[in-house]
Amino acid sequence: MLKKINPTTPGQRFKVDVCHKNIVTTNIPKNLFKNKKSSGGRNNKGKMTVKCIGGGHKQKYRIIDFKRDKTNIVSFVKSIEYDPNRNCNIALLNYSDGEKRYIIAPYGLKIDQKIQSGDKSSIDIGNALKISAIPLGTIIHNIELIPGNGGVLARSAGSFAQLTSKKDKYATLKLPSGEIRLILINCMATIGIVSNIDHSNIKLGKAGSARWLGRRPRTRGVAMNPVDHPMGGGEGRASGGHPRSKTGLLSKGLKTRKKNKNSSKYIVKKRK
Repeated sequence: MLKKINPTTPGQRFKVDVCHKNIVTTNIPKNLFKNKKSSGGRNNKGKMTVKCIGGGHKQKYRIIDFKRDKTNIVSFVKSIEYDPNRNCNIALLNYSDGEKRYIIAPYGLKIDQKIQSGDKSSIDIGNALKISAIPLGTIIHNIELIPGNGGVLARSAGSFAQLTSKKDKYATLKLPSGEIRLILINCMATIGIVSNIDHSNIKLGKAGSARWLGRRPRTRGVAMNPVDHPMGGGEGRASGGHPRSKTGLLSKGLKTRKKNKNSSKYIVKKRK
């Protein structure tokens, strides 16, 4: 749910944020995080190789359980938390044997809700099963491509895939991009839509909010000189040309997927 901030300052006048009513701040278990060193856009020699990165708040990397390989052991949702490393929320699970793990929180997950993974699990939000045990038409996320390697598909805020058919050892999924693809039926997937579905509608309201996230100002290519950017130069605003990057790579419409990629044989219909 979105909330509009009262315009008590110029920076809050256009700010639109997500309501964090259910988000809880807890102490991260020591075995579930590691320190994160920010690069500032520089390589191992200190040379800037990526522009517009730097500053921002110090962050800790939360270790997420993408594999969901702790099967047939009941767990309960202790808290739903903010994660600075991704645009969705994460949930802290307390397992009945005492172990704690973070997972990607699905939309509609509640604190103290029971969650389980494995083929004996019910088709409820947050439960993880093999695709062979999931009914057709189910909405899923955090989907594996290679069995046992952990989920890689449909992990960002508000994304999901739909299971459309199963035949022999493959299942057909409609992915968030619109691509229809074959996946092995013994891959794991989690039931539900990824949380924080309103993330795309957030408006930061001021430049300082972007700096807190580690984003530095970006100069438009058309505002530069020809020596600095392929889209620079020209008289007045009559400059630009076809949109491209600073190195000359076309940025709209250029196909970047390799023609002979091995996994292309599993794509039934390409993304739009």
